[in-house]
Amino acid sequence: MSRIIIVFSKVEIGKRIQDVLIRYGFEGMTVCSTGAKALQEVNSTGAWLVICGYRLTDMHFTELKRYLPAYAELLLIASGQVIESSPPGTMAVETPVHAYDLVSTIRMMEAGKHRCRKTRAIKAQHRSAKEQKIIEDAKHLLMERNHLSEEEAHRYLQKQSMDTGRTFSETAEMIRLLLAGEG
Repeated sequence: MSRIIIVFSKVEIGKRIQDVLIRYGFEGMTVCSTGAKALQEVNSTGAWLVICGYRLTDMHFTELKRYLPAYAELLLIASGQVIESSPPGTMAVETPVHAYDLVSTIRMMEAGKHRCRKTRAIKAQHRSAKEQKIIEDAKHLLMERNHLSEEEAHRYLQKQSMDTGRTFSETAEMIRLLLAGEG
């Protein structure tokens, strides 16, 4: 996995964190100073992780977390006091940051994402006949209406599923209902 967005109101702090992560083998990082730019980067690159401080130049980390797409996670770097008052479920590393703590936390989050993908892949292998029919119907509708090949229709469903954080069959059902309603 790659594509990590690092966002701090002071770009120098972000650059230092980026340097540490590069030393530990991470690639594909972007450093920015505003939450808006971070959101733009996440949406355009599909980044899976945003590392940030608690206060950005244009928003608080809780706002950034709320606006992130379902597939992206947030890692807060802040003082113990800020971490204690942060919303439940916020992944955080306390300042002063030690490289080992930061890297091990990111690797743990990355492994969690990987496990989640594996679980989804296993579930996909055990689809019911009803779910399989819904998926096939959605593909055929996409092929008819949008003149796509079966492979392109499958990729479209896959991308929509990943972008929305829904299962493949839920996405197929949504597409099927939307396209069937147009006809």
